[in-house]
Amino acid sequence: MTASRLKLFYLPWDNTDMLRKFLNIPKPAVWLGFAGLIPFFTAAAIGLLPAAPLHDLSLQALLAYGAVILSFLGGIRWGLAIATTEPADLFGPLLLSVAPALLGWIALLVSSPIGLVLLALSFAAMLIADLRLSTAPHWYRSLRLPLSIGAVVTLLIGLLI
Repeated sequence: MTASRLKLFYLPWDNTDMLRKFLNIPKPAVWLGFAGLIPFFTAAAIGLLPAAPLHDLSLQALLAYGAVILSFLGGIRWGLAIATTEPADLFGPLLLSVAPALLGWIALLVSSPIGLVLLALSFAAMLIADLRLSTAPHWYRSLRLPLSIGAVVTLLIGLLI
């Protein structure tokens, strides 16, 4: 692999420091963040059980919740941009912050398998972008990694529904 391709996969954090940083995440952010995975896992689990009540609704619930949370991630970027960026330099960060909401909306308009893949890829792309985000609190990256992995895994499980 060439050096330029390796740089594409470079993530700017110290892996040995990740656990210490995770333990320093404010407790409300940990509890609420992981509680936010409950609808993902619940919808995916119900969808895998054909006889379960609400089975038919599970795929729609997974797509809708994924779109909402993706929009929420864009809102985080909007808030960070307006708080830390000079007004003359706001266009790029604000444009990037509205992209997740638009991608989530598109995911709701296309067929379910395409929507699930679009959401999973969008969450992965947001994770990569957010891992490089220097304006977020120091603990933000440590929280985003497991939450994004949980969201992506459940969206891909949705492909089996």
